[in-house]
Order: sequence, then structure tokens, then C-alpha cells
Amino acid sequence: MSNLDRRQLLRAAGVSVCLPFFSSRRVAGDEASGPASGRKQRMVCIGNMLGFHPEAYWPAAANAKSHEGLTIQRDFALGRSTAPLSAISDRMTMIAGLDHDTAGGHFSIHSFLSGVRQIDAKTMPDANVTIDQYAAETIAGQTRFPSLTVGSESGIHGGCQLSWTRTGTRVPPITGPEQLFQILFVGNSEKDKVAAADRFKLQGSILDLVRGDANRFGRTLNQQDRDKLDEYLTSVREVEKRIGLRRNWIDVPKPEAPFDRPKNRNMVEDLPLLYDLIALALQTDSTRIATLEIGGDFNPRDLGVDGDYHALSHHGHLADRIEALITLETYQIEQFVRFVEKLSATKEGEHSLLEQTSVLFGSGMGNANSHNNVNLPVILAGGGFEHGRLLAFDRDSAHRPPLTNLFVSMLQKFGVETDRFATSTGTLRGLA
Repeated sequence: MSNLDRRQLLRAAGVSVCLPFFSSRRVAGDEASGPASGRKQRMVCIGNMLGFHPEAYWPAAANAKSHEGLTIQRDFALGRSTAPLSAISDRMTMIAGLDHDTAGGHFSIHSFLSGVRQIDAKTMPDANVTIDQYAAETIAGQTRFPSLTVGSESGIHGGCQLSWTRTGTRVPPITGPEQLFQILFVGNSEKDKVAAADRFKLQGSILDLVRGDANRFGRTLNQQDRDKLDEYLTSVREVEKRIGLRRNWIDVPKPEAPFDRPKNRNMVEDLPLLYDLIALALQTDSTRIATLEIGGDFNPRDLGVDGDYHALSHHGHLADRIEALITLETYQIEQFVRFVEKLSATKEGEHSLLEQTSVLFGSGMGNANSHNNVNLPVILAGGGFEHGRLLAFDRDSAHRPPLTNLFVSMLQKFGVETDRFATSTGTLRGLA
């Protein structure tokens, strides 16, 4: 089997092997932004499980038509729930008219960061891997945590399902600020180090047993099945490499905690603190990739609003329910704005952390009241992109790109050498 054939088989099997960062191997041209450069790029993706009420979210110009299928607006009036975005209007771009061309209502919201529904994952070369996990593979070993996924284990369809690996596995979330603080700042004692080493030793022993069983089993297989087994063993070796990279961080001290360990309260009150901890994780280079899902445990009553969040999203055009829903959505956007402003105020060398962090905010739900997944609400901030604009794509245009084209642009900005992601057709036009 040729190396090319092997690479293609490994990609089809969902295996991606990435070399770790070697500082001694930096060559001419590495000064540009990217995974191996001095100017680190980051990525944060925030997802809402229930979308936003369209009439209060979208600017009036969002549905503009054009022969080119794209209208770029610099002077536009924000909606009621998106009004707080005016504070960061020069650092963000609203993108209208795009989606993943999927259906299924709540069953499709989990494709927000992948473009692929879980039930369709087997038909795709990279399954339903999400943009955060795709990017994390390219910087393996450079940070203590390849990525951080924050969310709830309660809610629609079993809790946070924002982040997925290329093997079609959900990344379980960190469920609150107390747990996130523990992961980031606690665990440098000798007892913790010994426990971590024991876990890695146990994982290594399990992999040894798996490899031994596979090799014994392989003697009874035909050539075609032996090729399949070879792919499987290659994936085992990849897991071993990842364990090795994680083991390298056992003796590296964690950053000093900036404040006392917090206690979990509720998602409404905890949301600002979760954003603060994510910002600290980026600032300390504990990770360069994070996702946050707002949904299952976001209780309106903790914001002084009567009703159930899911029920309010199915408002039935009742005015009092819509007003309650707008209150919840406005609060979420206010906290997103606060996060962007915090990154903007944090300096790393000559640049702000925001300039080096692509921040995606949105939802896999277009309109919860009608259960549709079209015209997804999407905001992109920071990352060194040109901002202060509304990119309004004509939803009826034959040239309308898939939302995954935005992910290709984000991955390239992160430093990943790729021209495709999931259902993409290229980078997103209009985004500079």
C-alpha cells in the first residue's frame, strides 16, 4: 500500500496525525501568524441551543437582494436584542443568509460547528468533526489543553453537544465555573501529579492489551481485513501519541489562580464568570481553543423572567412570550459583548488578545418557533478580520455559499493549511 493510499485510508477512517511543535524547526516565513509562530492564534466558538427571535435579532438590511448574491452594509440599524453589539461594532461582523442546508429542528442544532448532522456523519470523510476539534488537532502538545468545551449536561437531547471529534464522539463539557477553575488552576501537588501519572500508565496498559489482542486476531484475517486492522492499529498509535503529549505537561506548573475558587450558582449568573475564565485560559496559554454552549440549564427565572426557556422559544407569536424571550437573548448578547471587550482590552505584546482570537457567536437554530435551521444567526468578532459590516447573502441566490465556507476562512486565519471543511466550497467571499 502506497503512502498516499495509506493517508487517504486514514483520513477516511477518521485518523489525523499531526506533528508536535518543534521550536528548533522554525524556518523562514514562520513569523506570520499560525500555529508555529510567535503570534499565537486562538479560536472561541459560542453556541446557543435555541437561536434568536429573528424579528428582534436581524438588522432591517439583512434580507437585501443583489445580482451578486451578496450585499455588504456598513451602515445598518441593529435589532432590539442585538442593540448591545453597537459597543463593539468596529470589531465584529454580522453574517446573514447562511446555514448548513440541514433540517430537523432541534436534531440539527448540534451541527452548528460541523455543518454535518450526527446521523449523516458516516457519509463524510471527516465525520461530523467540529471546527474547534479540527483546529485542535493541528496544535497538539503546544498547550496543556488542546481545547476546552464548556456547557451543561442537561437540556434538549442530553445536554451540550456543541463539540464533536472526527470519530463522531461528543466532547463532554466542563459543567460550571467551579469545574473550569479546578481544571485551569488547581492540581499542582505531588499527589495530583502521581495520580495523573497513574492514569496515563493505566491508559497505556489498556492500549497494550488492545494491540496484543488485535495482533493475535490479525493472524486469522484475509488481506483486506488485515488492511482494515492496520488502520485500526494506526489509530491506536495516534491515541498513544496524544497520551504522550499530555504526559509531558504533568511537571509543568499551572498558572497561579487570580482569585479564590468560585462556586457554581446557575447558568445565568455564571455566564459572565465562564467568559472570564475562558479569557484567562487564553491569556495564560493554557489553551488556544474553547467552546461554550448556552442552553440546557439557562433558567429564565434566574433572570427574573417567568417561564421555561424552551417553551418561550416556541412563543406562538404571543407578545408577552416574545418580550420574555427578547430579555433572555439580549442578556446573552450583552455577555458576549462584555467578553469581546475583555479580549480587546487584554494586550499580548503589541496586539490585543481579540486581534489574535476569532470569536464565533451564533446558533444551529434559525427560528425555534418554527423549528427551522435556515438563516442561522452568526456573528464573527476579532481574529484580524475586517469588521464593522453586515454581510447579507441572498437566500434565494444560486451562488449562496454554505456556512462552512466561513469555517474554512477561520481555520486558515488560525494557521491551518486547508481549503476545505465538511461541505465547504472554499473560503467565504466578502470576508477580508
